[in-house]
Amino acid sequence: MLVADMNFKERLTTSGIYLLNDDGRTAGIRPRWAQVYAIGPEQQDIRVGQWIMVAHGRWTRGVKIDDGTGEHVIRRIDPKDILLLSDEEPGGDDTISEATLVDSKERW
Repeated sequence: MLVADMNFKERLTTSGIYLLNDDGRTAGIRPRWAQVYAIGPEQQDIRVGQWIMVAHGRWTRGVKIDDGTGEHVIRRIDPKDILLLSDEEPGGDDTISEATLVDSKERW
């Protein structure tokens, strides 16, 4: 299965809290929403265009493509790593990491 539009930038929660970019840090260990770009012939439960939440780190590196509708970053995921499914784009992203922030420095 291929997905696009996975969010690795800053985000706004449904309660209105603005969260800074957390990619590449331990605080960024969390599942992420992505839009289904293409599916395999045996996939029957999910359709192209739906939104899925993918377990953390269960996607490949992104490949940029231009398909005539614009530029997209496409990633491959395994359907076993899908946590949630939505027909509409999720409004807010309230997923928060439970990881310990090990990349912060001791200031004392």
